[in-house]
Amino acid sequence: MIIPSYLVPGNTIGITCPAGYMAAEKANTCIRTLQHWGYDVMVGKTLGSKSSNYFSAADEERLDELQAMLDDKSIHAILFGRGGYGMGRIIDKLNFRKFVKNPKWLIGFSDITVLHTHIFSNYGIATMHAPMAGAFNTDPGNNEYVESLREALKGVKAVYKIEPHAFNNPGEATGRLIGGNLTMLVNMIGTASDFETRNNIFFLEDVGEYLYNIDRMFYHLKRNGKFKKPAGLIIGGFTDLKDTERPFGKTVYEIIHDISSQLNCPVCFNFPVSHEKENLALKVGVEYKFKVSRLKVSLTEV
Repeated sequence: MIIPSYLVPGNTIGITCPAGYMAAEKANTCIRTLQHWGYDVMVGKTLGSKSSNYFSAADEERLDELQAMLDDKSIHAILFGRGGYGMGRIIDKLNFRKFVKNPKWLIGFSDITVLHTHIFSNYGIATMHAPMAGAFNTDPGNNEYVESLREALKGVKAVYKIEPHAFNNPGEATGRLIGGNLTMLVNMIGTASDFETRNNIFFLEDVGEYLYNIDRMFYHLKRNGKFKKPAGLIIGGFTDLKDTERPFGKTVYEIIHDISSQLNCPVCFNFPVSHEKENLALKVGVEYKFKVSRLKVSLTEV
């Protein structure tokens, strides 16, 4: 794996919205915070654009701006404004030739999962699943999850410890981290952005889905072989879920446990990676040591 250079004061972080629309004022706290951390900030036109529909701009405009930031050597990292939907419409038109020669950290989650898996699978370059611009508005100055992004950008190796969960599988593993949003990952199967879970630590989270659809997607991953030999499985937050008029009959973690209990690898539930405030910075493609016991869970960057 290729690890992009970590940031130092004076480096530039670009902000762009390659998917859904985001109002410019929602990024103000983020911009001020990044500047306080010592970074220069370059804001793209897709943030706070005059778009009248769901997307931040037309496909071509979003593509051109992201391409320009990928190619620009004076930009040392790209922080996405928000996810939503839209990366899948432009991912195959991006040219990564210059990015491969001069890789930089790409930071985001949700729809940005498409970019994480595509770069991991095709170019072997690490990226960062982490809070985006909007997250800086939650408890500004006192948000440990945004702080985890700051530490990650500086190159501090993560040591995360969480409380155990009744559904955990004990064990230890070391492997590269791969994963992100469940819906996006399922949609990547069979495309040029497909991914390998064998011998990797696989993490998953999602938001706003029906319980039956969570069940369907986990069985799809199982049938596709994604649960055959992962080094470990990390289950994050599944929030704002919906149920049908006739109840599905299980909680989301019970649904997932039906499959995870069959795995011969360490598994942890309730890890703080999600669409909510609880969203630790995780480096996709980087090697971690994963330990699960009845008393504690730890994920440590190697």
